[in-house]
Amino acid sequence: MAEVTEADFLLASRGLARELGAWAVAAVFGREGRSLSFALADGTVHVMPVGAQDGEWQRVEAHDGAVLSAVADCRAGVLSGGDDGRLVQVLPDGTVNEVASFGSKWVDHVAAHEGGVRAASVGKTVHVLDGAGQKLKALAHPTTVGGIAIDAKGKRIAASHYGGASLWFVASKEDKPKVLEWKGSHHGILFSPDGTHVVTAMQEPALHGWRLADGQHMRMSGYPGKTRSIHFSSRGRWLATSGAESVVLWPFFGGGPMGKAPTELAGGDEVLCSAVACHPQHEVVAAGFGDGLVLMAEVASGKVVPVAPPKGSAVSTLAWNAAGTHLAFGTEAGLCGVVDLSKR
Repeated sequence: MAEVTEADFLLASRGLARELGAWAVAAVFGREGRSLSFALADGTVHVMPVGAQDGEWQRVEAHDGAVLSAVADCRAGVLSGGDDGRLVQVLPDGTVNEVASFGSKWVDHVAAHEGGVRAASVGKTVHVLDGAGQKLKALAHPTTVGGIAIDAKGKRIAASHYGGASLWFVASKEDKPKVLEWKGSHHGILFSPDGTHVVTAMQEPALHGWRLADGQHMRMSGYPGKTRSIHFSSRGRWLATSGAESVVLWPFFGGGPMGKAPTELAGGDEVLCSAVACHPQHEVVAAGFGDGLVLMAEVASGKVVPVAPPKGSAVSTLAWNAAGTHLAFGTEAGLCGVVDLSKR
């Protein structure tokens, strides 16, 4: 990228960015399609209308402490968990609604589904709530929960922890999990889009996966660094991952990924990839790196498009809106921006 000037990055002509002053925990596009929010480690959520001009960002005091996790809420705005023990909804107009409070215990991870299911992990327990904030059940795990995910249909919740992961049916009368075992500490977790696989990122520089139909294990290793960001492509053909000097994509088709080499995109600068996000329709991956560089890469051709120049702080979050017309990013130093790809 040495020959590329700042003017060549899409941010210069199609985007806007602002220094928000604290670690960007999550960039979140609301399901209502109108809002973009940045949840920060200082407890604030900065909200802007999608397509807004610089200066229209609203600072919202959401937590008395740090935001630890944030996602798009069931219908509108952001659902966030903090070290103040609160689960909070921030609406596009900046309104803050407390969904639940867990006292002095941290709300480490949150998830939400458009069908009206919310989940929040507090220590070893995943609390399941409906869209109105009513508590439905509390799911206990053997150790502290490292990550949670809800499948595409909103019917199952997966939680990672030491020794593997646990799968739960939201509507089950008897709360008995399907346990997916593998030694080690598991944190980030997600379902494949078709719900046939579960993958975790581990404390060691590796991923682990399970094929749910028969329990087949899938071990994906060889990373020089810890894999903190994983995301499936829209049709589930590829699993994009951070943790290497390039974007590493594992094939989840034709019997893969076991026995198949991963595809690598956009490497060569000896800087580790720190965040990935797959386009919601096309086989295109957005990637952020340890120096702040943001780019997009097409899987089939390997073509790379520069999005934002390196500013010296690692990219900590990336997000696409549902239409795939806007890409948002945030860094550990609090530089947050959005690029409008719908412009001609």
